[in-house]
Amino acid sequence: MVAFNPEEFSVTYRHGATPTQPFLKRRYTLTYVSETDSLYLIIGASFAKDMLNEQRNELFGEWVHYKDTTALYVYVFIGDHHTDKSIQAIRYAIFNKEMPVLLTALRYGDHFFFRQMLDLDHAPIYVHYHSNYPEFHTICYMETPSVYETIKR
Repeated sequence: MVAFNPEEFSVTYRHGATPTQPFLKRRYTLTYVSETDSLYLIIGASFAKDMLNEQRNELFGEWVHYKDTTALYVYVFIGDHHTDKSIQAIRYAIFNKEMPVLLTALRYGDHFFFRQMLDLDHAPIYVHYHSNYPEFHTICYMETPSVYETIKR
């Protein structure tokens, strides 16, 4: 995946989520299917754990409000004690490289929400990579959703 392709992308709303609501209980599950080079975004009040695949090619995101700050937290599974370190290194490198494309897909898929919640389009994004190896278990600042609005609708 080199660039985001809207033709290989779909959005589904679940569990009471609409294009503009809710805010704090809004959760994202973005899955990538390599066989079809397709991305699927599920927006709901909970993560779409039924969409997990063997390769674990998904990310989860949610809005977190702490004190006076709201941020979009994104979680990516890199590996655990069942995953070889060399595989985790590859997954970490791929997710790091592809993260701008994935965030572009998330921003594109939830454009109605961002159009209504202008302040959140400028909220910080933090990507938390989960691994049992410290070099891959990191949190990265990825600017704001507005940075990923490369495709206008």
